[in-house]
Amino acid sequence: MSAPVGDDYAGPVSRAVGYLVDAALVAALTIGGVAGVQVIVTVVGNDLREFVRAAAPVLLAALPVLLVSYLFVFWGLTGRTPGMALIGVRLTSTAGRPVSWTAALVRAVILGYFPIGYLWCLVDRRRQAVHDKLARTIVVRA
Repeated sequence: MSAPVGDDYAGPVSRAVGYLVDAALVAALTIGGVAGVQVIVTVVGNDLREFVRAAAPVLLAALPVLLVSYLFVFWGLTGRTPGMALIGVRLTSTAGRPVSWTAALVRAVILGYFPIGYLWCLVDRRRQAVHDKLARTIVVRA
């Protein structure tokens, strides 16, 4: 596989839409999980109610960790997340090879905790964001 050229790079809009789909999916699953646990505790009894009240904010605060884990696993396994697949883009190394687990982890951590770095793809000729530059990856049309 060779490195892409010119029009093969995914644009900022498609990248943003894919990311928003993934972030919404992670948030919905997390909120659904919290709500499900609260329903179960309500049915089971009052013994666990205080525990759930204390644990729910902690789980919601862990959303960035859950997002990073989600991105890392999907990028490491398939080179794309469900949001990326929906939009028709995939992640590859700058050399055109599949993404390594290390690159997937670096990219996921930086994107999860420094999402403003995404804006760099607006001015980069290969449409790479900060997390792409540091992980040596590119997003291309599938």
